[in-house]
Amino acid sequence: MRQLPPLNALRAFEAAGRHQSFAAAADELGVTHSSISRHVRGLEDRLGVALFADLPRGVRLTRLGAAYLDEVTPALDRVADATAMLADRGAGVLTISCEPLFATRWLIARLHRFQSLAPEVEVRLDATEEVVDVRRHAADLAIRFYKSAEPDRPTDLLSDLPIYPFATPDIAERVTRPEDLLHLPRLQDRYGDMWGDWFAMAGVDTAGHRTEPAWRMRAALSCEAALAGQGVFLVGEEVVLDLVEAGRLVRLSDIGLRRGAYHLVQGETARHNRAAMAFRRWLLEESGTLRDGKVN
Repeated sequence: MRQLPPLNALRAFEAAGRHQSFAAAADELGVTHSSISRHVRGLEDRLGVALFADLPRGVRLTRLGAAYLDEVTPALDRVADATAMLADRGAGVLTISCEPLFATRWLIARLHRFQSLAPEVEVRLDATEEVVDVRRHAADLAIRFYKSAEPDRPTDLLSDLPIYPFATPDIAERVTRPEDLLHLPRLQDRYGDMWGDWFAMAGVDTAGHRTEPAWRMRAALSCEAALAGQGVFLVGEEVVLDLVEAGRLVRLSDIGLRRGAYHLVQGETARHNRAAMAFRRWLLEESGTLRDGKVN
């Protein structure tokens, strides 16, 4: 049986912790300052730890209190989202703009998990290379790849896994050292001389060799060409995870190049959109292993 503290005590603690103020928590919850204090002190007695330290003016979270808040806030958010999904059957349409390679090779394979949690939400996935302006409501959320520059607006990091060379198993048998890749057709999922950078990191002398691909394709087409055995694909590990697990592609080297990251961008109204916030929380949880580097 679950050993849970009273919900009112958790709500009082969570609000006070977010605001670092009993008075602000009381205003948010529509109760008195003494009510917040009573609930928090009762919770501390129940847990046997001090969650707040008294200051000359106000309070601050203790180390244990801050750690507890980090767990309680997302838990209450999930309860609120689950309740909202049941209470508001007309949750509406959620439009997500996503780069095609990430959409086709990572997101779509996992999207059914969100749909099972929120069946009333109609997800419209727009797989496009175009940068959609979420500030003008062209989409509720957008998944974009930022190269070396930092995003110009608040975003959530989804994945910054390194770029590695991948190829079909038959091509992989022909590769025993990084220099061998100079003599194979090369593909890549991003613009710029990514192969030149990778060879430099691998310590390969490229004198007399052109490092850039002889011809350019969109990232999704480069992936298909690699699957067809037409070359070695230099790509972020996250988008080929399923292909590697299925044995269709093999990583040819442990030398990885870091060049940017995938981020989730929110529209101005997304924070007030229950479906968008539920999707954000689900996506951050689903992509957690990518940020941990535990991709298997």
